Amino acid sequence: QVMLVESGGGVVTAGDSLRLSCQPSERTFNRYYMGWFRQAPGKEREFVGRIRWRDGTTYYADSVKGRFRITRDYASNTMSLQIASVEPEDTAVYYCAVGTTLAFTSASDVSYWGQGTQVTVSS
Repeated sequence: QVMLVESGGGVVTAGDSLRLSCQPSERTFNRYYMGWFRQAPGKEREFVGRIRWRDGTTYYADSVKGRFRITRDYASNTMSLQIASVEPEDTAVYYCAVGTTLAFTSASDVSYWGQGTQVTVSS
């Protein structure tokens, strides 16, 4: 059973940068995609972005394009989400996720979830 542990969340000020990380419990497992979802209070869990593990190709939701960047590091077996300039609308619980198929834009596409890390942005 693969476990995903997020870190790096906290309370930040609008305009600050923030880096979230995801640490899988295993190095070798089926992961066509890794990526991030987020869930704001009173809202459904939404897709943020993904990275294709084989070649590092990324894809992002329109709402975060230009500000969010997803990277992977084989040496540390981690995936990170770099937010260049946070906005109050970014306040949410951010979830690391793994997908094992070609589909990775809906919560129903996810095979493994992390426990989530809270990001709170003050204005």
